[in-house]
Amino acid sequence: MTRGQVCLRRGEERKLLAGSNWIFDNQIDWVDQFCADGSVVEVLDSRQRPMGLGFFNGRSKIAVRMLTRDVNETVDGAFLRRRIEAAWQSRRLLGFENACRVVFGEPDGLPGLTVDKFDRCLSFQIVSLGMARFQEEIVQALVGLFDPVCVFERNDVPVREKEGLPLRKGCVYGAKPEALWIREHDAWMRVDIENGQKTGHFLDQQENRGRLKPYCSGRAVLDLCCHTGGFGIHAALYGAETVEAVDVSEAALAMVRENAARNGVSDRVRTTCANVFDLARQYADEGRRFGAVICDPPAFAKSRRALDAAYRGYKELNLRCMQMLEPGGFLLTCSCSQFMTQPLFEQMLREAAADSGRSVRLLERLMQSRDHPAALAEEHAAYLKGCILQAL
Repeated sequence: MTRGQVCLRRGEERKLLAGSNWIFDNQIDWVDQFCADGSVVEVLDSRQRPMGLGFFNGRSKIAVRMLTRDVNETVDGAFLRRRIEAAWQSRRLLGFENACRVVFGEPDGLPGLTVDKFDRCLSFQIVSLGMARFQEEIVQALVGLFDPVCVFERNDVPVREKEGLPLRKGCVYGAKPEALWIREHDAWMRVDIENGQKTGHFLDQQENRGRLKPYCSGRAVLDLCCHTGGFGIHAALYGAETVEAVDVSEAALAMVRENAARNGVSDRVRTTCANVFDLARQYADEGRRFGAVICDPPAFAKSRRALDAAYRGYKELNLRCMQMLEPGGFLLTCSCSQFMTQPLFEQMLREAAADSGRSVRLLERLMQSRDHPAALAEEHAAYLKGCILQAL
């Protein structure tokens, strides 16, 4: 079968040469008649010199997702298996084993594919049409490499519709265990592989949870947007006197209580179902004080247009968190909005600190766990950023 070709506009090759892996529709000069949606195409620069191969989709704003810079490579099941195996070996070299992100899309040379490992279960998600055409080969590779008891499909994210893909989820190999637990640092955590957010658990924060250890002993801790209690359970295990875990989802809080019981800290962990903005404002106005506050909200800015409003929301929430800190207290605060860059995030924190009237110092900068590597050429790839602060 003749391979299709895509030719870039003049000057657009610079981004690819710098390491970018996405080609948007407005960067393309022409597409030949052999470029079928979901197919592997050859990418040419403006002088029609080969630059590599990628998945093509004319229905998507991301018209090409690069796979390899070698135009002589064959993209097939064996190619994908080699990439998955290389990604897994890189995680093991970093010390990951029981639970981690095995494949993180473009940084692992597998655009549109996410694979998470939860003990002997695997959860995967595919958000590109080209990768979706290889789903059967991907599942076979995962079974062969990991010998899992379950491979679960979490292709239920709306972004798939932009690629012309249906939404679905379910077990595609083996059987889903009745209860799935993973070991994260010193904690046992329950994973809802079928209905939990993302692919079942926020693995991107796992290393940051371990960094809580010096900041919790003997302190009252407030965990805002706690989800299933990843930070709060660790805080209790690291010696917190009390932990109040707050989330708007009662289902998430039920899992917090289950996790607390499994880890033997139920006597120090209590849950509150509330809107965190309302509760933070109420507690600050009441003069409530905590030795440590954790603030890990969902993404406020899912587009550039939403950034201004998101900035104000982050500032308001962090202002209240700073007001609630006792002298010498610690704030671990994060943003997973890709458009809120680290410099912008820290600018927001400086403004919140000034408005709070507190003297605040920076102790640590945070990013996503190392099993979620960020391509250096893509600013949006370092989507998770955070700081550990101390109020004097």
